[in-house]
Amino acid sequence: MSASSTKSGRPTACIALADGTIAYGRGFGAEGEAVAELCFNTSMTGYQEIMTDPSYAGQVVTFTFPHVGNTGTNAEDHEAAEPVAEGMIVKWDPTEPSNWRAERGLADWLSRHGRIGIGGVDTRRLTRAIRAQGAPHVAIAHDPAGNFDIAGLVAKARAFPGLVGLDLAKTVSCAQSYRWDEMRWAWPEGYTRRSGPGRRVVAIDYGAKRNILRCLASAGCEVTVLPATATAADVMAQEPAGVFLSNGPGDPAATGAYAVPMILGVLERGLPLFGICLGHQMLALALGAKTIKMNHGHHGANHPVKNLETGKVEITSMNHGFTVDSQTLPEGVIETHVSLFDGSNCGIRMADRPVFSVQYHPEASPGPQDSAYLFDRFVAAMGR
Repeated sequence: MSASSTKSGRPTACIALADGTIAYGRGFGAEGEAVAELCFNTSMTGYQEIMTDPSYAGQVVTFTFPHVGNTGTNAEDHEAAEPVAEGMIVKWDPTEPSNWRAERGLADWLSRHGRIGIGGVDTRRLTRAIRAQGAPHVAIAHDPAGNFDIAGLVAKARAFPGLVGLDLAKTVSCAQSYRWDEMRWAWPEGYTRRSGPGRRVVAIDYGAKRNILRCLASAGCEVTVLPATATAADVMAQEPAGVFLSNGPGDPAATGAYAVPMILGVLERGLPLFGICLGHQMLALALGAKTIKMNHGHHGANHPVKNLETGKVEITSMNHGFTVDSQTLPEGVIETHVSLFDGSNCGIRMADRPVFSVQYHPEASPGPQDSAYLFDRFVAAMGR
């Protein structure tokens, strides 16, 4: 299914912001409406991974890179079973795919999964609006006939409660525990399975990306994934050598209501602990720090982060709308990484034990291997 347009040339998609701003475009993918928070992503590649990243629950993604869709989609690049982001907005309509791994076009893929795409939009203007207003609430619609209830869409955008105070981890987490043994993709085999004994790791699923689990498996870990609501007793029943806290969507303070007690219970046992993204924020809350909502967040694969302990700069992938307030870090918790864009916190560690976390995504490999050492550090902390 290609981008649609009426015979009269009327737009077939509409974008309505809560402040009354209206933009029109050409719809593709699923028909219907969606209401969410609007963000922008600066990545030049990886649109399929972005749309299936559970951290984008409750959000519509504006892509600043115009060539979105030209490599198609495939079954291997999902970070979750299906798209999680509510919709996507792009500059140019997606073209027919041209890639040896493509299995279907982007528009068809979105349609099959009930997600709206909108092309023909001035994404630079929309991105400037997001930066100026903070991440606004938005209603998007795709109707091949070009009929839109503008006042109704604006009202729906204004009625959207937003992500502050919203626990979304439960909605994207697994329903029950499972084992993970798939390793990272490698030429020419593709994905392979690990075998043999390894360091037993419990991964708490707040919306875990599959490639994080692959990185743990590739590093030699026997991974057991537990739901977001797992208790410390649930974790310890697996007799782990280490615990991993995954990425995920929503307000960390809301998820922390049940995650923080679990983390404190694990910390009492003295186990190595590693967190990424929401997991980083969960750890910070458990250690006594606070989190705050950012103006428009960090979403992209070209974010420079400085390692304060080595002086090196890592090129990272990020996706978060909340951040740890570094001014609230308690004694004994060391800030290890900061964003070179705005100085916000990007990493912490405990001074006296192997407990650490980062805000960015080392498994996404935009550097491409700048941050791979974090998985090695976690494995080394668990010993033999």
